[in-house]
Amino acid sequence: MNTTSTAAINFSVEVITLSVSDVDRALRFYVDQVGFTLDVDYSPDDAFRVVQLTPPGSRCSIQIGRGLTDAPAGSLRNVFLVVTDLEDARSRLLECGVEVGEIRHKVPIDAWGGGFAPGLDPTRRDYASFADFSDPDGNSWVLQERGYRNM
Repeated sequence: MNTTSTAAINFSVEVITLSVSDVDRALRFYVDQVGFTLDVDYSPDDAFRVVQLTPPGSRCSIQIGRGLTDAPAGSLRNVFLVVTDLEDARSRLLECGVEVGEIRHKVPIDAWGGGFAPGLDPTRRDYASFADFSDPDGNSWVLQERGYRNM
């Protein structure tokens, strides 16, 4: 049976599961410090709890909890959060007590070979400037600037 179709299939990433060691600590970090919105906090028994959080403006949420995954706490790496103003996003996170790395940009931008230089991309090109932070368990995030010139 031929199941090949020429019609496009849409795939949408809507939830990413993070493993954390302390659900309440992670919940406070993501809501109080990073600014995610709490969508769901459901625990029908002591073995299962799902907490779903959404970054402002995102169509994709994260889930933390108990009984969701057997991945080690802190094992998620380099999930990108795209922002229109990287300096502003970094400053706001720092003000809320999040340890955010220094801003860096790709070099050379037109023939990028994996190098970085300090600071924002001089022309604020999309996808060229970054900063990193981690949650209390070490799950890592990358802030990436896109759309600055369209603000």
